[in-house]
Amino acid sequence: MSIKIDFSIMELLTSKICHDLISPIGAVNNGMEFVEEMGAESSEEVFELIGFSASQASAKLQAYRMAYGAGGLDDGIKPKDVYNFIEALISTDKKIVQNWDPHGELGYTERPKAYCKLLICALLLAMEALPKGGTISVKSGEKQQTLIHAEGKDAGLRDGMEDALNLNTSPDNLEPKHMHSYICGLIAKNYGYTLSIKKTGVDLIILSLNLPSS
Repeated sequence: MSIKIDFSIMELLTSKICHDLISPIGAVNNGMEFVEEMGAESSEEVFELIGFSASQASAKLQAYRMAYGAGGLDDGIKPKDVYNFIEALISTDKKIVQNWDPHGELGYTERPKAYCKLLICALLLAMEALPKGGTISVKSGEKQQTLIHAEGKDAGLRDGMEDALNLNTSPDNLEPKHMHSYICGLIAKNYGYTLSIKKTGVDLIILSLNLPSS
């Protein structure tokens, strides 16, 4: 079953993506302008900043392509690739670490369609739930279930994001900060998955990705 997406949702999603990319791309642009002005006198720190910002922008583009685009439906994409996409993202500030085996048991005997797309969506959501950093782990839950743990100080989603994930928010009331949660809910519904979240204690949330029944 395909889901019709309101045009306003596409506008908000575009706004979120542009917001997340404008900082690293702007830093690259500023660095290049400085190099043009200073020439050979440009410092090593400027080139490091350009390299860092370019890597950050590239990592975000790859992750968003997998999560929101058709790239995530490629049967050749494996959990190891998802691990690497997330690793490229978190390696830029090193606040978040991954602690899971992408070759291990993740809750399926045969990987269903769009699994890696939903997995990267869930991992991006887990990253949003760790504003002060922490650890993300992935493991098999009950039958046909993958559990994503996000553990860190003050772990949790911002106001309105859980309602957005559960598609309980009207598109008219959505804000850019809600968009990833809302799109996660839409993508899960479209491919027959369910994605839910539970807060356990103060510093841990658990995302449950339940696979399609058939």
